[in-house]
This record gives sequence, structure tokens and C-alpha cells, in this order.
Amino acid sequence: MSPPARRLVREALEALGIRRFLLGVHDAAFPTLPGEDVGRGSPSADGAGELLELASALGFDGLQLGPSGATSAANPSPYDGTLFSRSPLSVALAPLTRPELASLLRAETLAELVAGRPRGERVVYGYAFAASKRALGEVTARFRAQRAAGSGGPVAELAARLESFRAAHAGWLVPDALYEVLERRYGGATWRSWPSGEDRELFAPRPGAEAAAARRREALLARHRAEIEDHSLVQLLAHEQHAAFRAHARSLGLALYADLQVGMSERDVWAAQRLVLDGWRMGAPPSRTDPEGQPWGFAVLDPRGYFEADASGAPADGPAVRFLRARVRKVLGEHDGLRVDHPHGLVAPWVYRADGDDPEAAVRAGARLFCSPDLPELSALAIARADQVNRGVPRHADDRVSSLDEAQVERYATLLDVIMDAVPDPRDVACEILSTQPYPLARVIARHGLGRFRVTQKANLDDPRDVYRGENARPEDWIMVGNHDTPPLWSVAERWVETGASGRHAEHLASRLLAEGEDRTAWARAVAGDPAALAQARFAELFVGPARNVMVYFTDLLGSRAPYNVPGTVSDANWSLRIPHDVRHEHAARVRANRALDLPGALARALRARGPGFAAAHRELLAGLDAAARPMF
Repeated sequence: MSPPARRLVREALEALGIRRFLLGVHDAAFPTLPGEDVGRGSPSADGAGELLELASALGFDGLQLGPSGATSAANPSPYDGTLFSRSPLSVALAPLTRPELASLLRAETLAELVAGRPRGERVVYGYAFAASKRALGEVTARFRAQRAAGSGGPVAELAARLESFRAAHAGWLVPDALYEVLERRYGGATWRSWPSGEDRELFAPRPGAEAAAARRREALLARHRAEIEDHSLVQLLAHEQHAAFRAHARSLGLALYADLQVGMSERDVWAAQRLVLDGWRMGAPPSRTDPEGQPWGFAVLDPRGYFEADASGAPADGPAVRFLRARVRKVLGEHDGLRVDHPHGLVAPWVYRADGDDPEAAVRAGARLFCSPDLPELSALAIARADQVNRGVPRHADDRVSSLDEAQVERYATLLDVIMDAVPDPRDVACEILSTQPYPLARVIARHGLGRFRVTQKANLDDPRDVYRGENARPEDWIMVGNHDTPPLWSVAERWVETGASGRHAEHLASRLLAEGEDRTAWARAVAGDPAALAQARFAELFVGPARNVMVYFTDLLGSRAPYNVPGTVSDANWSLRIPHDVRHEHAARVRANRALDLPGALARALRARGPGFAAAHRELLAGLDAAARPMF
């Protein structure tokens, strides 16, 4: 799309009252050039600029990224990644071969790793993990050797930056580095199975063992000084590359939104054991998306650590609040906005016992923390009173708690308030509230003027009040046809046609997209028989309001038929879709073939939906959009 077309898109979005227009993409899916591809994408790769340029040219004003933490060798899910460390897999290797970084990675090594990559269009996680480890091992070894030899220039400058970085981030760098040291020592096992109780509790010693734990930490730091520095160097490179990526995005008019995942990695739990609720795990309750619930196994922050008394006896922030605040400040220092993953986990998490043999049964028998005054094991932590609980509905029902006073709402809001106190503009916080919004969460987000997600492909056309119907949205909501956990719109539209459901969808879309006087019956009949037209119409609906924040996931934009992730499943296919390195030309070709979303056409239809008077007032804009669009509507 040419710059003039981008100007038309931005004018159309402004005319329609759209405040934010974000493209969703996770790190692993970013495009790479053939000469740098070792099996996984990176926002800092040379080829990633193609996606930034496409997003800017199409009129997006930001990218919604996924979680950026380090993942384990066996689990590629970014939602199980670390909270502070950035993923070494997102360190682009090609820049490390260049003189400005002292050629710390040999070009021959990169070429060998690229040549050895298994062929295919998806992420090859195991190979990429091993390739990154080998390449970064060479980088750290060459850095140490060159610094020891007294090399000046780039190596000396990098050494100075490393010293400053380590001093600024020691609070999380040291525990993370020591975890990797101990994980290697114990053959890759997670901390829960380490035979040494002293190492399992290195940062959470039992009463009376504090001095011994301190001595053990000092001994490990001394013995593994080189490994800890290596870890720190990799993190410095990851953070510097992210800063450069952010600057590039900003130069193209793109803000970066982080994904503040609700789960804690095992590494973070190990270092923060004192902060978590012993014996309990967080999961997803039964819902319309998954009636059985999902036993995520995530740790839960212990509410008894939210506050403590200061020296004078007055209430002060406790360790759990300080932990979350440090995390949020770091994330916001590196991004421009936030997607809060599953904010239920901050306000009223669904918890279940961790000591059973059947997690699936345990999660179904779970309850909401703070909402269970009748359960002996949770009553001491309840905020809701017994007279505020509706026992005639299941524990997971949104209206299980039916009323709260303002003081109770403030207590429920403790952790979300930490986030909101840190953000420059509350409108740049997107809360991932889907089909489930329990009453306490509704009260908490209302006090901050936050919206919820409206995923329109899930709309129930038999229920006029359904939360996913676009017409039921509010201006502060975030509307989308799908996200990283849903089937792509294109496959959904094909299924609607195959099952005979397309007629209902086309009629509903006609009521949303066609103004009075237009032939809705004929339009709906034509659209109902064409999956591509149905997909484009569902896309156009995002812009007619009343929601003012629009997200589009890259699979929908590019016309993918394969899902990015299937929730509740473990599969090599999950988290593995990638964007082609020639994505600008590929998207244009797919739009011409009616196999990808056509933004000018969607905006033109949304403008006309406002009625003849509105269309007449924007006659020139519509003419420009029509000229840039593929004929569809």
C-alpha cells in the first residue's frame, strides 16, 4: 500500500472514531531473511523490518506483541516464559556478526546454522533453541577472550554497557542466572525435583537457615562468575536489540504493546517462593469456550503479602505488591502500552488444590480466590461476605458474587491498581476479558474506565445480549475478529458456509454494514455464498463502532487457514506459524486474489454504513478508498 493510501486509511479511521488500530504478532512469527533464518523469527531480525513497513503502510498505529520471556527447551509457549528475562531466542544473530559488535559471532557459524535448519515454513523450535544456544555460547566466549586480550573499541564499549546493565538489573539478573546454573547442574530438571533442599530454597530459606542460604549464594556467585556474566551479556544484547526495534517501530508511527502474562515461569516461582500461595494453583474455570476448565498450574501471589506494616505500624506495600510493581515498571519502560493477560488472575483468580493426582478434576472443583467465604480452606482470604454470595449458581458463574461495597472493590483492585498507577494513559491498557467477567472484575475495571475484548467470530446470533456481538460493545472496548487462540477468520467463514450458518451471519452483518435504503436482502444473499466476502464483511464490522479500539491478529490479516495456537492442547503445531520474509508483496498478492483482508475496502464499507449524509460528507475519502480497494461490496 502506498503512502497516499496509508493517509486515506488514517483519515478513515479518524472519521470513524477509531482510537487504536493494532496488529497482533508474537516474536517467533516475525519474518526473517533466508540468510539469518535458524528456525524462528525475531522482531530484531533484518527481515522483521518488512512486517513493520507493511503494518505502517496499512495504517496500523501499533503492534500487540506476545510475552517476551525466556522459554524452556521443552515448552515453546510464551505464556510460560520468564517475567523479567527476555528470550535468548529473540536475539537476532546476523547483527552479532558485524563489526559494530566486534564480530562476536563468526559469519561462518551463522551460515552453518542456517544451512542445517530443517526445511519448512513453521518454527522449528528444538533446532532454533539449540542453534541459539550454540551461537550465543560462541558470542560470550569471544567476548571474554577479546576483553581479556585488551581489545578496545566495540568490545570495551560493550563491556562498559554490560557493567551498567548488571548494576541496574541485579535484582532479577542474579536469581535468573543462578537458576540456569543449578538447572544445568541437575541435568535440566526443574527446581521442584532438585535433590538439594538448600538449592530449592536458595532465595526462600526456612526460618533459621537465612545465613546458610546467603553463604550458599555467595559461593555459587564466586564459583560461576563467568557463567553469570555470560547470562548477563545475552540479556544485555536482547534488551539492546529490543530498544532498537522499538525505535524503528516509532520511526514508522508504530507503538509497541506488551503482553503482561498472568502466569509465572518455574524460574520466577523458584526465586519468589515466599510470595506465592502455598498448596494452590491458578487455572481457567469452566466457561463457554472450555466447559471443563483448564488446569494451568500457575502459581498465585499470596494476598497476605500484598501489604505489611512499616516501622511506625502504618500499612505499606508488601513484597507481592513490590514484586508486581517492579515487573510492570520494567515492562512499561520497554513498551508503550499493555495487554493484561487474563486480568481475572489479578482480581479474582480461579484456584484449585495443587496436591491432587487429577488436575482436571481439581480445576473443575476449584473456586475464585476472595469470593469463597463458605469454603473453609479459603474463607480466611475472602473479601466477599457470605450474604453477598449467590449459592443458586455455580462457583464459576459471573454472578456468584452479587454485590460489593466500595471498600471491598478497592481490596479486589489491589493488584490491578498497581498496573494502573504505573501507566501513563489508562486508555493504553487492554484487558483480556473474554466470555467470563465475574462481578468483582466488572467493578474493578469500571473504576478505571477499562473495556473488555469483543471477539466477533464467537458471536452468538441467538442471543441479542451476547458479549461478543459488536453492537453490544462500549467505546472503551477492544474489538477483533479473532486472536492468537482462535481459528483464523478465513477458516471460520468457510465453516459457516459449509454448515449452512453463513446466511444468519450475512443477515446480521447486513444490519450492521448497510445503511437504510441499501438492499440488505440481496447483499446478504450474495455474501452468504462466498466465504471470502463473509470474512471481509466480518472485518469491516470492526470499524462501525461503538468500540474504538481495533486489534487484528496477523493470521487473520494474511488469510491464514491454520491456527496459531489451540488452547488447552500441547502440539508441535502450536506457536509455530511464521510470516513469510516477503510479506509486503505476499499480502498484496493475497489481497488481489481475495485471500487476505482488504483494509481500504473494509473502511469504505464502514463509512457507508453511517448513512448517505455521512458518506456524502466524506465523498473524496470514499473515492480514494474505493480506488485502493479490491471490489468486494
